[in-house]
Formats: sequence, C-alpha cells, structure tokens
Amino acid sequence: MRPATRSAPGWSTACRAGGNITGISDVSAQLTPKRMELLKQVAPALKRVAMLWNANDLGMTMRYRASEIGAKAIGISVLPLGVREPEDFGQAFAAMEREKPDAILMVTDSLTALNRKRVFEYAAAHRLPAIYEFDWIVRDGGLMSYAPDLDETFARVAALADRILKGAKPADLPFEQPTRFKLVINSKTAKTLGLEVPTALLATADEVIE
Repeated sequence: MRPATRSAPGWSTACRAGGNITGISDVSAQLTPKRMELLKQVAPALKRVAMLWNANDLGMTMRYRASEIGAKAIGISVLPLGVREPEDFGQAFAAMEREKPDAILMVTDSLTALNRKRVFEYAAAHRLPAIYEFDWIVRDGGLMSYAPDLDETFARVAALADRILKGAKPADLPFEQPTRFKLVINSKTAKTLGLEVPTALLATADEVIE
C-alpha cells in the first residue's frame, strides 16, 4: 500500500462559499472522467455506463447529474437508473438487461449503500466492472473506487467546524476542495468478474485487496 498523496493538478483547494455555508466539495464532475478512464483500463470497450443513484435525494441527484455531465464530456453514454426504495433495484437490473451497459457507477448514499450487495451480485453475474465513490465499498466486495481521501476530508471538516465553534462565520470560511485522492482495487472481485486488471494499474493503486 502507498500513501494517498496524489493531487489533481490545476484545482484550487478553496473558494469563498458566500451566504451561510461552507464545507468540502466532492468534485463529482471532475472525478468522473478519471473514473471512466480507470474503468476503460479493465474494460477497453467501454461506451455506456449505468449510473445508480437515489432519485429521492436532491444531493444525490445533483451528484448523479455532475457525473453524467463528466461522462458525456468524454463520449461515454449514460444509462440513468434512479432508485427510490429497495424494490426499485429489481427494475434497475431489468433495465440493464435490456440496455446492456458496459460498466456501472454507483452514487453512494444510505439507500444504495444498504443495497450494495445486490449490486455486487448483479455485477458478478453479468461480469460487469463497477466503480464506487468510497473505498470501504471496495473492501466489502466492490471492484474499485477512486475518491477523495476520507481521512483528509474528515480532518478538514473538523477543522472548519472548530473554527465555527470558535466564532468564525461560515460565509467567511473557504468552501474547500479535496487535494488527495485514493485508488483502491479489489483483485479478488476482479477474478470473480473474470477481469484482467493491468499490472500497471495495480501498481498505481493506493491499496490492492487480495
């Protein structure tokens, strides 16, 4: 395992939020092209990606839309699969049977996370590579994730909260962007899917789960 110190060239680390908010951006639109590039390394024929998200959650819908824009910008079509309750996953899988995506991207919230094993099972049954937003999902059986380093994110959120508790106004604090990102790959899952993960990609991973 290597320390997660990679950064995104040219990204500012902060900007003024204005109003009464501050926080850490998840930079979904910027991360999507990188996630698609990683998927292409294990599925070179990638042309369409199925995106699963909780359509009842405005924040997740915004994250899906940012990801959709990012994918389309690099010529990858999107199969939108909004779910609102556990029963909707069956419909989403049926849509994938009809439309045949080349890969899956799951936008993670409590609904999709609680049903992640169903996504794992569908991906395994159809040998579909999938990429996730958090590394803990990969440790639990997902194929790969590329995401901001959560240790850095939590530390910076805690620092912002500390400044607010000490009297700083949220509008005066920067709305920050993450600077460190982690690539995590589950090689055991790759074997289950019948995928050959390039050695060069494994070498660049921050964590490889055997």
